[in-house]
Amino acid sequence: MFDESGSLFGEAVGGSGLGEWVTAYCDGGSRGNPGPAGYGVYIEGPEGQTIAELSEFLGKTTNNVAEYSGLLAAIDFALKNGYRRLRVVADSELMVKQMQGRYKVNSPDLRPLYEEAKRGVAGLERFRIEHVLRGKNRKADRLANLAMDRGGPGRDGAAAMEKTQQGTGAVDKLRSGSGVRFDSGAAAPSGGSHRRPVKEPQRVLKGYVKDGVVHLLDGELPDGIFVRVTPDRQ
Repeated sequence: MFDESGSLFGEAVGGSGLGEWVTAYCDGGSRGNPGPAGYGVYIEGPEGQTIAELSEFLGKTTNNVAEYSGLLAAIDFALKNGYRRLRVVADSELMVKQMQGRYKVNSPDLRPLYEEAKRGVAGLERFRIEHVLRGKNRKADRLANLAMDRGGPGRDGAAAMEKTQQGTGAVDKLRSGSGVRFDSGAAAPSGGSHRRPVKEPQRVLKGYVKDGVVHLLDGELPDGIFVRVTPDRQ
């Protein structure tokens, strides 16, 4: 059922219609991480024809949650429309390797999404997932940005999943990098000058750097917090 081979389509497949492979290009992003987030999914048939374009604004959440939400949308679309062989292409290396069983899923926010994706995959005849660079995922990137645009200032962000043909911009994604340790400090609470700031204990979060952006492997940090990043050479 789950194919982790390095080839794009593995075995030769014959026939036509719903028994053939469909490809879902998935992307998700968050402006602020966490911040206004959305996903985009571009689905094409075996001859490259467009089957569907999906996008949804998710409210305030993280990049990783948005990436998984796009994956879940692709799986759900395939199951509901009778496509039994699904190939997923995504530029989230973390999500792809977690779905392949190469990375552990430690985040309590991602674990339920991962489990839901696995359950969905179990309903397919064949499934494979592969990682590509952002430049090869532009159609899904465009749809993800369109979704985030719908949640901009003055918008209630209650847009449902829909087919769409427009969208501009590019999500600032995370690209290739090294392991880091992420030490977070705590901001002082509000109050009068007579109150002494109370500092929370520092905690260590692990992540990796892509294009100068730290991608947390577990946990989240609020906007505006000051952090200290220490390279981890292990």
